[in-house]
Amino acid sequence: MLRAASHPTRYRPVLAPIHRYGFSRQLSTEKSPALTSKSRSTALLVGLGSGALVASYFLWPDPSRAAPTKRNALLSPSHFTPVTVTSTEPCPDPNTRLMTLTVPRNSIPSLNEAAFEPIWSVYIKDDDIQVERPFTPLKGIDSEGRMKFWVKKYEKGEVGRWLHSKKAGDTIEIRGPLKTWAWRPDEWDEVVMISGGTGITPFCQLIYKELLSQSPPNTRTRFTLLHSSRRPTELPPSEMLAPLVAYSQAHPDRLRLSLFVDTPDGPAHPAVPSSSLTVGRIGREAIERATYSGDGHRSWWRSLFSTSPKPKPQEAGDGRKVIFLVCGPDPMVAAIAGPFGRNFSQGDVGGVLGNLGYDKDSVWKL
Repeated sequence: MLRAASHPTRYRPVLAPIHRYGFSRQLSTEKSPALTSKSRSTALLVGLGSGALVASYFLWPDPSRAAPTKRNALLSPSHFTPVTVTSTEPCPDPNTRLMTLTVPRNSIPSLNEAAFEPIWSVYIKDDDIQVERPFTPLKGIDSEGRMKFWVKKYEKGEVGRWLHSKKAGDTIEIRGPLKTWAWRPDEWDEVVMISGGTGITPFCQLIYKELLSQSPPNTRTRFTLLHSSRRPTELPPSEMLAPLVAYSQAHPDRLRLSLFVDTPDGPAHPAVPSSSLTVGRIGREAIERATYSGDGHRSWWRSLFSTSPKPKPQEAGDGRKVIFLVCGPDPMVAAIAGPFGRNFSQGDVGGVLGNLGYDKDSVWKL
């Protein structure tokens, strides 16, 4: 599941003058002169105008939620398309489900469009309260219009809980695709993906498209995935995780996979033996290890004692061009790469990656 934070909130400039006006009044210590009849009228007009602006901010419908529903048009970000829930499957973690949505044949666009290159998502609308949230299809969309999602319900998450109540055969509305991050083949020597919880879903889409669905792959880029969940049963279900484990074991030169859990307590994961899990959170050591290839280049710990100059921010210690993609709960993203900026913009690079010298050209928060 792709969190709403990965898409910038629409900026409403109409409120900016109001904020500046209020702020200047708070800072002023000059005694105001007595109001004349004219000034009182002016103040009244300003107050009414400000009130109208504030009311329009809260009451004017959001353009995305007010987008029309079209039943006989191609899937598009500009309108909602009714789709069918064709399956909903429980997972070992009772708070998550695997759900398949199917787009009607007459609404399936050309899948060769750039919009369907990873990483992309769709917005799903909760018809009950008219709220939409972005979700990432695990394998994109197939020729039959099917998209599979790993959906988690949160205590205060309206759309996730609403989706968990849906049954096969129900109809819901989506719009998209919307680009989350633009993959450029062979732009990087290595893509290091760091995820927590359902934050793994955009990386599943990228790995499936570039590695699992092609033999041999069309890219020379190597992928590294560091994923963390609270306990083994909260890791992605076997349907998602088993193909990644199998591919990383068969092709360690193309995909490296490291799984972390906060605690090993509880039942074991059916696709991953407990001995393959690292207990603890993803930290500096794991990230430094990920930036070294292990195929003849120096190891990360030897670099700590090296007197050679530090690598450029976009480069690993052996000169390879690396980009970090980070997706997960906000506290995790902040610890790894620094918090998001205002209106969920990228913000400065901080956390572990900032301390390692990486900058905004080599870090992207989803």
